[in-house]
Amino acid sequence: MSTRQSELLSRLISLFLEEGFRQFTLADLAERLSCSKSTLYAFGHSKEQVTVNVVVEFFRSAAESVEAATAEHSEPAERLVTYLRAVAAALRPASADFIRDLADHPATAAVYQRNTDAAAVRVGQLIEEGIVAGAFRPVHGAFVADTVAATMRRIQTGQVIAETRLNDAQAYDELASLVLSGVRS
Repeated sequence: MSTRQSELLSRLISLFLEEGFRQFTLADLAERLSCSKSTLYAFGHSKEQVTVNVVVEFFRSAAESVEAATAEHSEPAERLVTYLRAVAAALRPASADFIRDLADHPATAAVYQRNTDAAAVRVGQLIEEGIVAGAFRPVHGAFVADTVAATMRRIQTGQVIAETRLNDAQAYDELASLVLSGVRS
């Protein structure tokens, strides 16, 4: 990917996070980014492909930053909380429009679901690591991970914000506190 393409991808991600993506045509995006439609075709051969590829890149980059933040810690409780709070931080720039568009668009909803599932598996691994290290009480790690996954899916689908008025980032912060309280020795 060229420097120009990387810059455009970053700007597309920012635009989508701020305003969502459903309302844009490729012509709108080209105008907003001061580029040609053919330049946008580097990210896909249709608006659908461009959208999905931008969303995939957002989540890929977010996962990378979440793992980097988690790797900075060695203590199990810090790793678990850092992981969930880093997920919250990654989602913090996402507007309500972006989250709504993710949920309403089948292909991007699937991307969000895959990332939510991967995050839940990772939470289970972090809990198991904490149990083995003796930092967490011997909870049923798979059950806790499944419960976390169910909450993450509720966050993803907008059910949490509808019921609690917590946005996705706030909900992940609360989830981090709840899970840590539940597993600590």
